[in-house]
Amino acid sequence: MARIAGVNIPTAKRVVIALTYITGIGPAKAKEICAKVGIEAATRVHQLSDDQVLKVREVLSLIHI
Repeated sequence: MARIAGVNIPTAKRVVIALTYITGIGPAKAKEICAKVGIEAATRVHQLSDDQVLKVREVLSLIHI
């Protein structure tokens, strides 16, 4: 399990889907986050590098959810 924004997100799911497990993030916002970080739609959470996870966390900290 990856932990982002205090939520354990499943590692086998696509990042766009997994981000919706975080309260306040829907499909549109998840796609926007992936676009800002440069993550492709088909990428699974377990395929993310540590740098990409850090970037996702940084983008989430800028978004007021």
